[in-house]
Amino acid sequence: MTDTSAFEAFVCKHQDRVFGIAVRLLGDQAEAEDVSQTVFLKAFERFERLGSNPSAGGWLRTVTTNLCLNHLSRYRARWRLFSQRSPGGTGTGRSYEDRLVVPGSQSVDLERAGEHARLEQGIRGLPPHQRVPLVLFHFEDKSYREIAGILGVTLAKVKTDIHRGRQALRRLMEMNDERR
Repeated sequence: MTDTSAFEAFVCKHQDRVFGIAVRLLGDQAEAEDVSQTVFLKAFERFERLGSNPSAGGWLRTVTTNLCLNHLSRYRARWRLFSQRSPGGTGTGRSYEDRLVVPGSQSVDLERAGEHARLEQGIRGLPPHQRVPLVLFHFEDKSYREIAGILGVTLAKVKTDIHRGRQALRRLMEMNDERR
């Protein structure tokens, strides 16, 4: 039997990381929440072995990434860009960007949070074939070879998709700057 208070503490410790990985890979908050729940259900099933293990964070990262990739391949026909979704959808009444801004923080922190929110929105605006390798490389510290193995594509395709994803992200960010 699992100690519920210990599991609650485990979830609190890792939930932001799991959700962050999922939302970056999936580009959709509601789907990221679903995947995050599935990750923690799997963690609950293995909590006796996982709870005190120092590699629990790595296990969660791997499970989250794999579940997201499975979700993307399974629901390929239903992919939509973040801009086509309705705003909000987090269930808290606050968007993901709003949750990045901590109340009472200094103006520099607010500016950084705004930049981070714009970057996150730009990443979610990328098509999945560019977003996924870009997130795996920059946020999950995977090498090009590891990404190619995870996605089952060639090394050249990974390099091309990351390069084109960076270019597209740069254009999206520039367009957003011009609108302001």
